[in-house]
Amino acid sequence: MTPERLFEILTPYAAKQGFWLNSDRAFVLDILAGLLKNEERYGYRSCPCRLASGTRESDGDIICPCAYRDADVMEYGSCYCGLYVSEAWNTETIERRIVPERRIRKEENR
Repeated sequence: MTPERLFEILTPYAAKQGFWLNSDRAFVLDILAGLLKNEERYGYRSCPCRLASGTRESDGDIICPCAYRDADVMEYGSCYCGLYVSEAWNTETIERRIVPERRIRKEENR
């Protein structure tokens, strides 16, 4: 799969979910390339903007679309990585703010 093909798949998927993909196509294609690279590495599409552990069980919350997407888009107009956005974010009718990390990592036993 290529980033371009994934873009074609995710565009209608996002719309059905009530979201948009970021209007910066080059940016989106970079994010999608990262998702596909992580799928090669780990066997699942973990968010390329976060450090994955390499185990699906530990990374379940950051498999795209991540568990934080809905809350991020609702509050900030964009998800953490900027892939999924609201219409208002894309049309710049709301302020584009930095989305803080919502994920809380558990300390690993040493």
